[in-house]
Amino acid sequence: MRLCAVMRTFLKSRSRCGAWDRLLQKQSRASICSHVHSFNEANIREKLQAFPGGSIDLLKQDSGIAVLTINNPSRMNALSGSMMLDLEEKVTQLENWTDGKGLIVCGAAETFCSGSDLSAVRAISNTQDGMMMCMFMQNTLTRLLRLPLISVALVEGKALGGGAEFITACDFRLMAPDSVIQFVHKHMGLVPGWGGAARLVRIVGAQKALQLLAGALKVNPTLGLQIGLVDEVLKDLHTDMAVGTTLKQAEQWLSNYVKGPVPVIQAVKKVVLSGRELPLSEALRTEMSVFGTVWGGPANLQALANKSKHK
Repeated sequence: MRLCAVMRTFLKSRSRCGAWDRLLQKQSRASICSHVHSFNEANIREKLQAFPGGSIDLLKQDSGIAVLTINNPSRMNALSGSMMLDLEEKVTQLENWTDGKGLIVCGAAETFCSGSDLSAVRAISNTQDGMMMCMFMQNTLTRLLRLPLISVALVEGKALGGGAEFITACDFRLMAPDSVIQFVHKHMGLVPGWGGAARLVRIVGAQKALQLLAGALKVNPTLGLQIGLVDEVLKDLHTDMAVGTTLKQAEQWLSNYVKGPVPVIQAVKKVVLSGRELPLSEALRTEMSVFGTVWGGPANLQALANKSKHK
């Protein structure tokens, strides 16, 4: 009886769950690092805006799959200061996209991203500005990862430095033939600062992450699959087996995981995310709460009427 009462309480509240709300609060427009190092978001925004060039383009499709394109081909899609601001704004739009289910992140002109634009890096090379830029990008990419959308990075050409960090902020990674992922930070006298190292450890484990970072290894599609950094290698467009462009192949691949009603797909992402980021006790409470938002919902009732459990 007590369990039934608890369940009825959850079922009456089809809004947000407590632990999940606390997680989402961390990804608000205020930086996740605003409480340390005297972070001044307005200050770093002003500094980043001084370095224009390129754009971050967002296409939201009726299928529920959006395409986010890093567009600065003259610099191998390096992120200028204004592009970092543009990326944060596009993430905000995706957070508010109630009809979304999936996201593909790709680069223009058949290459992914070569990290941050060196012209901006040189201008903010002092420690304080570097830390502020680091915090701004950590916050943006953390919010990207926490979107209630199933995301995939489509790697064509090269994903270098910050570009390699970028792909770790997606749920899945696909590589085109002849593409390369490389954490080149060591060659620049740096370590990842946009959260890439922490996310990489969670994806491939500490040992392999150490090899990739300390060795600045070039990860081709074969190695990417072997170490678990990459989920699939797309077909070569020059072979008869290839179907459409690499973007079309990525959309077809992602469609396998976003079939179904929006609330259900978003709920799946939420329970996995809470399991990954929250302590077990909170993750269990979150799972129950998210379960309560879909139990007895339209999709659940339709599935019961169709007896579609084993289809």
